[in-house]
Amino acid sequence: MLALGSAWAPTAARADGDPASDVLAAQPLFLPQDAAASPAQQAQLGAVLQAAARGGYPIRVALIASATDLGSVTALWNQPENYARFLGQELGLVYHGPLLVVMPSGFGLYNIPHPAAAGRALTGGPSPRAGIGAAAITAVHELAGAAGHPFVLPSAGTVRASTAPSPVPWIVFAAGAILIALAWTASFRARPLRSAPRKPRST
Repeated sequence: MLALGSAWAPTAARADGDPASDVLAAQPLFLPQDAAASPAQQAQLGAVLQAAARGGYPIRVALIASATDLGSVTALWNQPENYARFLGQELGLVYHGPLLVVMPSGFGLYNIPHPAAAGRALTGGPSPRAGIGAAAITAVHELAGAAGHPFVLPSAGTVRASTAPSPVPWIVFAAGAILIALAWTASFRARPLRSAPRKPRST
């Protein structure tokens, strides 16, 4: 599973039961490997979900790129609305908030506040056929706005900059190593050389 935040690792879809319900029971994003999301897009998806939650609109999202991502419920392939209803009921014991399903054929919504406004927000938006990752990012942003919880959409460039490893720890480490080496060298030079003990002469 992928933790939200610094990185969102694609999940391998399993054939037993419904993989998305297993993942979404513990985290807000189901992102299968065949969704072909780049590392930058994965980071942006995580940042968007975090921003939505901070703005008062926590939502869970399932990206379904192929029938194999549905596990044993492949009959619901290309039926995003029906699958969203099925998935929402599967999660009913642990989650009761908004749920978004994104398939190449369209969006599926479940337990969405202000459904009419949500439907209008997604009408005319980017087609999931052009890329379900990008479509999910835009859809979450539009749904949050329609529910009265707008947030600033994190750009891929901003996310990359904020998640890039900082060189500061390495600089501190290198400086510390240099200071230790200098101190050791100074201590070694200040220590008087000891002559080897002489063996007693034999009489």
